[in-house]
Amino acid sequence: MKAWKKVAIGVGVLVVAGGIVSYSVKQANKDVVTVQSAKVGRLHLVTQVTASGEVKPKTYTNVLAEGIGRIIDIPAKEGDHVKRGDILMRVESTQPAAEVQAQTAGISSVESALESSKASYAAAQSDLKSSQSNLSKAQLDWDRGQSLYTQGLIPKQDYDSRKAAFDSAVAAVNSANARVSQSKADMERAGFIVSQNQAMLIRSRDILNKTTYRAPIDGVVTYIAVRVGENVVPGIQNATGSYLMTISDMSVVTAEVKVDETDIINLRTGQKATVTIDALPGQVFTAKVGEVGTQAVLRSSGLATTQSTTGSQEAKDFKVTVILDHPPTGMRPGLSATAKIVTAEKEGALAIPIQALAIRSRKQLEDATKAAAGRGGAGDSSVTLAAAKPVEPGTPDSKKDDIQGVFVIRDGKAMFVQVTTGISGITDIEVVSGLKEGDQIVTGSYKALRTLRPNTPVKVDNSTPTSGSETT
Repeated sequence: MKAWKKVAIGVGVLVVAGGIVSYSVKQANKDVVTVQSAKVGRLHLVTQVTASGEVKPKTYTNVLAEGIGRIIDIPAKEGDHVKRGDILMRVESTQPAAEVQAQTAGISSVESALESSKASYAAAQSDLKSSQSNLSKAQLDWDRGQSLYTQGLIPKQDYDSRKAAFDSAVAAVNSANARVSQSKADMERAGFIVSQNQAMLIRSRDILNKTTYRAPIDGVVTYIAVRVGENVVPGIQNATGSYLMTISDMSVVTAEVKVDETDIINLRTGQKATVTIDALPGQVFTAKVGEVGTQAVLRSSGLATTQSTTGSQEAKDFKVTVILDHPPTGMRPGLSATAKIVTAEKEGALAIPIQALAIRSRKQLEDATKAAAGRGGAGDSSVTLAAAKPVEPGTPDSKKDDIQGVFVIRDGKAMFVQVTTGISGITDIEVVSGLKEGDQIVTGSYKALRTLRPNTPVKVDNSTPTSGSETT
């Protein structure tokens, strides 16, 4: 046989053998799914709620107009640090000052009248005592005269004189009593007039004092809404008064954020948080939750749900106040801020990547169990253990059509294992039951996890995806 024929035969044999091997490999990998995997381990998990809002002082006050007048001076400037009682603004005070002077003069006049009434009352009391003394003397003379007249020792004329003197003394006492009562009434009336004028003076002085506006708290003048020369008016029913300025106590700074209604149930006062401020990039401030709102606020209008007259089912938020532990100097109210509030934290939690979780229906798992039992025979019990656990009728789980679990790689197959989860972090979630540390689970790709069936043969490929390949 010629050499070229031998070479041709050898090449043909190699091609046939290669085809057979290729076909065998292809058939062997026909139903194999390429997946990414990871091992179950322990991590430090932190559950956070992120919310945005703005910086606000814990204590602040809006200064409003308390009287009518024209502004003549504003000593305070925005950004000034003021103490309680410092002068912020002055309003025209000509009329209030004149009223105070008039009331002061009126009080001096009525006080003089009161003193005169007191003197008259004292004089009336003296006259009464004198009349009472004269009455006592006339009484003695009259009694003695009656006895003497009965004995015939004095004439009738003397007797009548003594009786007339007695009657006159009685009348004088009655008159003195009347004058005392009158003087006392005059004195009390003068006292009431003095009290009335003093009350009016207090009112006039209060009106005068309100023409000078003073700081009600220690803080920073964060906003001034008026200018010199403008007129201010106080608020009345159904009409707000002139808004003058805002004083903010920046010693305690908070971030007032809006938390979605789905997260508010997990928030408590005292929980740790971190705050970032847009105006201070790269800086993170520690904080804690100070207040958790109890009234929902409509996201579109900012009104409380109790203020809304419509039955809208729009999204709602709750206001949460986060107190900064060490606020930076120069902080200004109104700066945009973002708070990350720690609602749960666990060290050494058995955790898996969140994307490893899969949902399968109970029917899918039951069908996969039956199919695997038909292929493997009664002696293959691994499939049954990996599938959903049977539940007793009437239990809560018996009514659930969807089961949460992960795919565990065992003997080259992806076994679906039902799991119970706990707290979740940013990328990982705690597994309370169903897995143990070191188990190899399927973590990707997204397409594989979405379509993977229980008991499917898998091949692990954890190499970095190349550009253009599926990464989700």
